[in-house]
Amino acid sequence: MSFWSTIWDAIWWFVTAFVFIAYLFALFSIISDLFRDRKLSGLAKAIWLIFLVFLPFLTAVVYLITRGGGMGERAAAQARSAQASTDEYIRSVVGEKSSPTAEIERAKALLDSGAINQAEFEALKASALHQTS
Repeated sequence: MSFWSTIWDAIWWFVTAFVFIAYLFALFSIISDLFRDRKLSGLAKAIWLIFLVFLPFLTAVVYLITRGGGMGERAAAQARSAQASTDEYIRSVVGEKSSPTAEIERAKALLDSGAINQAEFEALKASALHQTS
């Protein structure tokens, strides 16, 4: 075997591997887009999936041509929704910063229930009062 044939074999292997991995990425994007699309009926989703199983490359190309523009819009909408949910969660957590009075009340409730002793209550109370200064 000559040097150049082994080089071309290696290049061919890398190209084949790249195409296969790119196809897998496209396939997973298509499947996730199918389930993300709320306007598409369940029957239509099932038909697309059946065709993806039996005619994978042709179906992937047809899907990308016919519904490719909507894929980006749906992905962007999902990203905006996730960002809004994250922002709302952060706001709710930051907004829950309690006042020293509320912390002392919680500590008193723990003391009354027997979960903490008097020394722990005094430490929590001092900590809550220290945060205000």
